[in-house]
Amino acid sequence: MERGCAAAPAAAPLQELPGFYYDPEKNRYFRLLPGHNNYNPLTKESIHYKEMECKRLKLLEEDEQQKKASRAGLNSSILLHKRQLGLLSSTNYCRLVHELKVNCMQKRKIEIHGPDSSVAGTNNFKIIVADAACERIFAVNDVEHGGCKYGIINLSSLGKESLTVEMYDNLYFTNRKVNSVCWASLTHPDSHHIEDIVLNIQIGIAALSYERREKTTSEHETPGCISLLPASLFISSNPVDQPGMLCSFKISTGWSCAWCLNPQADNCFSTGQTRRVLVTNVITGHRQTFGTSSDVLSQQFATQTPVLYNGCRSGEIFSIDVRQRSQKGQSWKAVRLFHDSAVTSVRLLQAEYYLMVADMAGKIKLWDLRVAKCVKQYKGHHNEYATLPLHINEEEGLLTAVGQDCYTRIWSLQDTHLLRTIPSPHPSSKDSIPSVVFSSKLGGSRGVPGLLMAVRQDLYHFSYS
Repeated sequence: MERGCAAAPAAAPLQELPGFYYDPEKNRYFRLLPGHNNYNPLTKESIHYKEMECKRLKLLEEDEQQKKASRAGLNSSILLHKRQLGLLSSTNYCRLVHELKVNCMQKRKIEIHGPDSSVAGTNNFKIIVADAACERIFAVNDVEHGGCKYGIINLSSLGKESLTVEMYDNLYFTNRKVNSVCWASLTHPDSHHIEDIVLNIQIGIAALSYERREKTTSEHETPGCISLLPASLFISSNPVDQPGMLCSFKISTGWSCAWCLNPQADNCFSTGQTRRVLVTNVITGHRQTFGTSSDVLSQQFATQTPVLYNGCRSGEIFSIDVRQRSQKGQSWKAVRLFHDSAVTSVRLLQAEYYLMVADMAGKIKLWDLRVAKCVKQYKGHHNEYATLPLHINEEEGLLTAVGQDCYTRIWSLQDTHLLRTIPSPHPSSKDSIPSVVFSSKLGGSRGVPGLLMAVRQDLYHFSYS
């Protein structure tokens, strides 16, 4: 740990003096100068950064040491003994075993290889999204001169002993920032053949949704773009013979996207835009437009019904049955819920009776859609302005989210208990918020379990066994 990061002993609360900063190491006050002075070593921003970095280094050191149980008196021997005595049901036993595994995950760095070794691992990761079987990862990387490039990471070579993956880039590059991506398929949700496609939303560089909390775009700024890319473009040895973009068209500023897997709205995708929702059939080209009173920052389709759930900048969450025609007014809205801040992520649980929602106030709530009531709240998440996703793994009973403070937190789905907080391997900043994927089958049905974390130019595996 860096010298000078030690906290001062507990003492009486100190008086806060306007324009001064108290240094606990030197036990004295220092004057704060204006932040625009380049020669000023003491600004509120620099002080806050130093405090956060000290905390991260301390947690990183603790995280790499012997792990303690997330619950008092919880270990594998006690769990097994209680199970044998019939004091634990099989469901509760499995859930608590997963908690122990999460607590014992160890970080290891993954080597990234690719056809062009000079390119692999040279750009900062921004987004990683796994396909349905967690065999592949679609990656969006920022590039130095602006814009983004795409790649697909094959996880088949990832094993307990071999920590290597193959990353394939393609020829497509966008000078826009990518705001949202998701996997899609023209055949089946678990299909991974040539029909697989990737849907992504691109926005103008001047229209970054995560730059600040208030609205940052106007009607006169650079328009957005929707693209559907065949996954085969990334692994073909002869890309000239492969089809190009399946679909690409300009839109107003786009914030989110979602693909529908319900047969009644087959081959349809939605894009959340500035004050509207656009639902498009990729085969026929037919489009439906639903006007909204606020920007749609997050979306997810249900699978049992062709219903789309939307989260807005205003804090409203509403659903749309896409079988009905768009019409004037907003009478087509079905379920309506409300948060006090902009909604950044909506995720349905498998039974589709419950909806998990996160917002820009750092609140994560579980809503019962049958009674439109919040039934659980998960505390500890940190967010003020970023569009950050939620990750739900119901089989393991886990909820995972990365905060604006760059910490990855894992909760118990059942009782909202915070199981683990994982500090970022890199110093925290708004440009280095980790993107994660959690699965018990990374690399397919015979893959390895664990958490994948992409941050800066690096990819890490937290083993889960």
